[in-house]
Amino acid sequence: MIPSLRLFDFSQKVDYKKEILAGLTVAMTMIPESLSFAILAGFPPLVGLYAAFIMGLVTAVLGGRPGMISGGAGATAVVLIALMQSHGLEYVFAAVALAGVLQILVGMFKLGKFIRLVPQPVMYGFVNGLAIIIFMSQIGQFKTVVNGETTWLTGEPLYIMAGLVALTIGIIIVLPRITKAVPPSLVAIIVVFAVVMGFGIETKMVRDIAAVSGGLPPFHVPQLPFTLETLQIIFPYALIMAGVGLTESLLTLNLVDEITGTRGNGNRECVAQGSANVLNGFFFGMGGCAMIAQTLVNLSAGARARLAGIISAFTILAIILVGAPVIERVPMAALVGVMVMVSIGTFEWISFRIINKMPRHDVFVGILVASITVWLHNLALAVLIGVIISALVFAWESAKRIRARKYVDEKGVKHYELYGPLFFGSVTAFTEKFDVQNDPEVVIIDFRESRVADMSGIDALHKLTERYHKAGKKLHLRHLSPDCRLLLQNADAVIDVNILEDPQYAVVTDKLA
Repeated sequence: MIPSLRLFDFSQKVDYKKEILAGLTVAMTMIPESLSFAILAGFPPLVGLYAAFIMGLVTAVLGGRPGMISGGAGATAVVLIALMQSHGLEYVFAAVALAGVLQILVGMFKLGKFIRLVPQPVMYGFVNGLAIIIFMSQIGQFKTVVNGETTWLTGEPLYIMAGLVALTIGIIIVLPRITKAVPPSLVAIIVVFAVVMGFGIETKMVRDIAAVSGGLPPFHVPQLPFTLETLQIIFPYALIMAGVGLTESLLTLNLVDEITGTRGNGNRECVAQGSANVLNGFFFGMGGCAMIAQTLVNLSAGARARLAGIISAFTILAIILVGAPVIERVPMAALVGVMVMVSIGTFEWISFRIINKMPRHDVFVGILVASITVWLHNLALAVLIGVIISALVFAWESAKRIRARKYVDEKGVKHYELYGPLFFGSVTAFTEKFDVQNDPEVVIIDFRESRVADMSGIDALHKLTERYHKAGKKLHLRHLSPDCRLLLQNADAVIDVNILEDPQYAVVTDKLA
């Protein structure tokens, strides 16, 4: 992580100069990326740029926090490749719009808070995997197409490309030591552009990816039959796209929260992302989500408010309308250098320093999430697997922590004072702690430091009461919390239980007696 980013305070007064320059820098880095993702998915190039404009503008105005940048992202574009190949662009637009509706519903029902369930090792793995993806995607710019075949650059073109990338990286590293008045990424792009134009250097440019000129995003209702069969086709893609988009967006929001020391609104971000995707479906865009690389570019350039995102969006629109001849001549080496530095800043280097201090299962989860992210380019699947494994590990560790203090009082009543939760993972250890045959006539289980958490816990209590009843003994539960009492009462149809209000304890086995 870039340490200086942690000093940003979004509560400070807006610096309009920094906001404008940051927005310009973000736009410059977003254009080739959006074009690449669109071409990768088989969409017309302008579909990617329209998505960058619509996503960027809507989320900048309505989003859950300042500083985040959204656009036509590869994570969501990859989801739609199969639909594009099987049914065409019209079905893609319909799926994007439907995904937006699903995201709006998530925000309206306040389900965005569940992103807090993502553990820190999963966050480390997600961010590190994404940093590697960003870096590896830049390696592809060192390839060229010759006679219809993609080959690596060699000889002078390779040296020129590498030299210009090195120049870009050098400017980004050195300039902040001289002045912080302007974003180093923007200065690097301008300097490399001037060097290439001034010396007439032949190198790969934005126009070698695709043309970027066009008009305003046209209103377009997807031309497809509005039938149940159509819904069956697009719904799975819409659901996956909505999930992937929200996962990446909310994880990016969490990352910005960590960097800035402030807190965004996840549910509001869900609604903003959904609204932007609905508009994409009707205005010729491929949809998208938050873009962590551009977000970090924005923050590192000093942006602290929503203005930078708005400037970035309108800059992209202006380039589509009138600025294409200039932007198409920007050397790709300059943009590659910027994105390489972004990947370095994105990587959580601290994870290496603390790896020997982390539990082994956390290290495993972090490496696994990063590996899945890199190999499959599926951020949602990587995070989901990481969360599931972390939850299972937590359940296993919690199951081992249930214990009981045992003693017999002066009346001959045996007490079991439980510590730790009674749930599906701990029922076996719980059951093994009781000596039904050798216990006295009356036994009390004290739940002051424990609680019944789920149906498995209820079932374990039911079976235990049956064992004591068959042995002719009486079992009582003491100090059950209100939620545990309610849980047992609601399960009355499953477990034969009657909880009596008693100042000392609640009797569980009266019905059995």
